Amino acid sequence: MTAIGIDLGTTNSLVSVFEDGRARLLPNALGDYLTPSVVGLADDGRTMLMGKAALSRLALHPDRTAARFKRLMGTKTSIKLGRSSFDATQLSAFVLRALKADAEAALGIPVDAAVISVPAYFNAIQRQATKDAAEIAGLKVTRLINEPTAAALATGLLDRTAETTFVVLDLGGGTFDVSVLEMFDGVMEVRASAGDAMLGGEDFTRQLARHLSGEAGIDFSSLPATEAEHLLSITERFKRELATGDQATASAQIAGRIHDFRINRNAFEKTTADLLARMRRPIDRCLYDARIDVARIDKVVLVGGATRMHAVRSLAARIFRQLPVQIIDPDHAIALGAAIQAGLATRDAALDDVVMTDVAPFSLGISSATRSGQHLLDGLFAPIIERNTPLPASRSRTFSTISDNQLIIEIEVYQGEAATVADNIALGKLNVPVPPAPAGREAIDVRFTYDTSGLLAVDTTILSTSAKFSTLIDNLAQALSPAEKARRLQEMDALKVHPREDARNRALLEAIDQLHAMLLGEDRAQAQALRIRFEVALAGQDPKVIELERERIVPLLDHLERALVR
Repeated sequence: MTAIGIDLGTTNSLVSVFEDGRARLLPNALGDYLTPSVVGLADDGRTMLMGKAALSRLALHPDRTAARFKRLMGTKTSIKLGRSSFDATQLSAFVLRALKADAEAALGIPVDAAVISVPAYFNAIQRQATKDAAEIAGLKVTRLINEPTAAALATGLLDRTAETTFVVLDLGGGTFDVSVLEMFDGVMEVRASAGDAMLGGEDFTRQLARHLSGEAGIDFSSLPATEAEHLLSITERFKRELATGDQATASAQIAGRIHDFRINRNAFEKTTADLLARMRRPIDRCLYDARIDVARIDKVVLVGGATRMHAVRSLAARIFRQLPVQIIDPDHAIALGAAIQAGLATRDAALDDVVMTDVAPFSLGISSATRSGQHLLDGLFAPIIERNTPLPASRSRTFSTISDNQLIIEIEVYQGEAATVADNIALGKLNVPVPPAPAGREAIDVRFTYDTSGLLAVDTTILSTSAKFSTLIDNLAQALSPAEKARRLQEMDALKVHPREDARNRALLEAIDQLHAMLLGEDRAQAQALRIRFEVALAGQDPKVIELERERIVPLLDHLERALVR
């Protein structure tokens, strides 16, 4: 079984492998390591496009293109692509299937298993949805690894002899995670993790778009989807330019006229100040759970493309009183760490001296009740394994009956941090029969045993009789049934996935079309001429001619694209 590492990101995804004693990234059909996490439907209504080919259509065909769907994992939200509807699990499966094919093409062997990274603060439903997507794509998930943990693995392997305490700040396209870790004698121990599953670089992009449109007298929320995506593409470029420069400018036709957009770094940071403030809470929570003071942090490691923003680096420096570092390309670190975890899972000899421990990202407990005078308060969350408990772990608590002659104690298992179970995630339940007796007389011991694979054993013992009742929670009620999985597999197989050998050509045609739609006058005529020229090359079906034309056209396209910026 060949296992790969996958960083399934909000904005981009990557695939990697551990071989010959090291982790390395695998390129896609375009020769790129980053594959945009975008899925689209071609004009024929049947062919599915992934990656750059789909991304190039996003601004022109938002009704047939989906992006940023990672945030919808585990929900029932339906996303329409033309006449077809998909959920985030199915769309993620398309991305995973493309990454699987890329890995097989690069390695020359079949790939059937993967370690996939997820945000540390993904709950059980979101993690199960990720596993379901992998299964639909034909991949067995050997392990889900938390993104900051993966980044720490990639970083820590550069110096296995170091003894250090460090923090990983992971700000990706759609999520923010923070972890405190200790490394000693080849052992990397996660002390605590926290995060915000609804905060990422895309939020900075969208907030800047709303700010710029407001300054231009435009209501961003009322813009047509095509113009909104065009403005988002501009603000995404602004965000990248402001990471190293002091100002960014662009001209674009929005809401019927040409607008000159400009912003400097200070204005951008003021515009997104509330988002930066949101990053403080997970950091404070993580340090609290780790029971560690800022002064004990030896190093702050930045991971995720959005950490290139100057404001993020400045925030990290202020909080931890030291300059943060980017030891590995922030876009690559998580994928490399996932590959290392795949190597650990297969017991690669090069990793014999490496041990990785992790923690429970959320508290695990049961629904409980209490009496206050004549009032019964039920649905209260009683934690048994607290969040950030090192794994594997086994903990127990004792509970007693609440009513006279009660015959059943219902153990309802939940994951979360809310005081009431209604706001947490239900994982399963177990009914325990108890002898009838006055309220509070009969009691049971409830033990949770939780390991790094996600298995949760629930064992109960009736104290008066020593009778035992147990259950193993390895799937969620919200998980796909075998019948539904089979149906989804059939639906996906019925769609034509874009042929691998046409990926580069399709991406170039879509890029030309996008530019043609944005340009005017002579520039538009040049874009049309380039398309005709490339269509002629494709019609000849000579790979060498097509490759030559592609190499000639790309720099010409870059020149035309620069004409959009005045």
